[in-house]
Amino acid sequence: MLKIALAQINPCVGDFAGNTEKIISSLDAARQKKADIVVFPELALCGCPPEDLLLKKHFVDKNRQYLKKIIPHTKGLLALVGFVEREKDCLYNACAVVSDCRLEDVYRKVHLPNYGVFDEKRYFSPGKEIKIYEYKGHFFCLTICEDVWVDSYVSCLKDQSLDLVINISASPFHLGKIAIREKRLSSLAGETGTFVCYCNLAGGQDDLVFDGTSKVFSPQGKLIGQARRFQEDMTVFSLNRKKKYKTERIRVKEEEETFQALSLGLYDYVRKNNFKKVVVGVSGGIDSAVVVALAALTLGPDNVKAVLMPSRFTSRETLYDAGKVCSNLGVEYYQVSIENAFNAFQEMLKPWLSSGAKDKTEENLQARVRGDILMAFSNKFGYLVLNTGNKSEFSCGYCTLYGDMVGGFGLLKDVYKTLVYKLARQINRKAGKRVIPLSTIKRPPSAELRPNQRDSDTLPLYDQLDPILKLYIEEDLSLEQIVKKGFKREVVKKVIGMVDANEYKRRQAAIGIKITPKAFGKDRRMPITSKFSL
Repeated sequence: MLKIALAQINPCVGDFAGNTEKIISSLDAARQKKADIVVFPELALCGCPPEDLLLKKHFVDKNRQYLKKIIPHTKGLLALVGFVEREKDCLYNACAVVSDCRLEDVYRKVHLPNYGVFDEKRYFSPGKEIKIYEYKGHFFCLTICEDVWVDSYVSCLKDQSLDLVINISASPFHLGKIAIREKRLSSLAGETGTFVCYCNLAGGQDDLVFDGTSKVFSPQGKLIGQARRFQEDMTVFSLNRKKKYKTERIRVKEEEETFQALSLGLYDYVRKNNFKKVVVGVSGGIDSAVVVALAALTLGPDNVKAVLMPSRFTSRETLYDAGKVCSNLGVEYYQVSIENAFNAFQEMLKPWLSSGAKDKTEENLQARVRGDILMAFSNKFGYLVLNTGNKSEFSCGYCTLYGDMVGGFGLLKDVYKTLVYKLARQINRKAGKRVIPLSTIKRPPSAELRPNQRDSDTLPLYDQLDPILKLYIEEDLSLEQIVKKGFKREVVKKVIGMVDANEYKRRQAAIGIKITPKAFGKDRRMPITSKFSL
């Protein structure tokens, strides 16, 4: 019987001292639990993804120096630690095999992903061989993330006489990803007839969230143990072929999974970047209500400030709801009217803007005044401005550059509007009371930049818009293919046109947490200047 500890830690990129402290602390905890093997995630020592820091020689050197500091703390243990190895002019995504205070070997990742948010071939060279290790009479194969997603690699494992396959990963979250992983790892266990131990990174790093959810599978492919989601954890498991294990199942709804991911991503972005408080422009609409609520529930209401910025077009109902959601959350808020500034801008520009009917120029002026107010609070007090725009709006360019697009972090940037409404209801369920007013949830969405304005004046209804956006953005379907799914041609053509025309805005938007399989940014890299037609 072999006792394995999966140390699901939350490192920070480049924090070698802090990451090393976490690793050593986990080694001590595993020793107290009488574990034989302690498994750490992919690139645990340097944090993930290190991106172009890998091009700095002194970064890689420091990573190796701190590995040496870990080795003396492995007495009586076999530790598997993800780090960066250099040999001559090549870098490797690697795992140190450290046994009882001695570096016994280094495994190099064989298959390097080069899609979506992954561009490992930019930095790393591939390893060349599968390695089988023996420890206390048990034989195991060590793999890193993508290795077990490649069929040819898995086929090679079938030919080995193994007791265990260990996979260390830094697998970022998106909706549905946990279930996809479970299916793949279950298949791996069943095909190889071995236990499979999977150790994943936990924590937020810029726009990525790593959910942890480390897992253990039986040789029959049953899920028999797993660590907690979206937090650091250590799960210790005894592997015994003679034991009958119970299958573990945890099912989490989409909106709860989204809440957990956004909460962790926000918390770590604030903490790791040394912010103390955040500020949110709260309008009385659904997006800002969800953002301020999520921030208050994640960071604590004392660390969240809200600014209400009414204009002549702001209804009494939305202004009331804006104050109400803040009061319900215990968030301090300030009311700053934009009327004087808006009037001053119009008067100043009157010689040039007075002719013709009012249009988006005047609407965008209001948004930009609000953006300036939020940035003033940020500059004066050091608050992080949380942007409140959602993916549906960013997709279609239904947002004002340098206006409501301001902010250092976009909490809903990859969250479609229809999911925002689900999040609102989930937040109320989690709070045990209606912190987001029902009127906010039920009111037709409006930017309130002109009289009687509705989002539907410009956009299709969100329950029609979001499915089209998913097909075009996430599945890369053409106009004709989307129309064949049952959508009206003129609506699809309009949506695609808006998405394509507004790439320039998205390039200038704040970063935000990846939630969908294809987020804007590294997942989807489109040219701004393009003549490619529908």
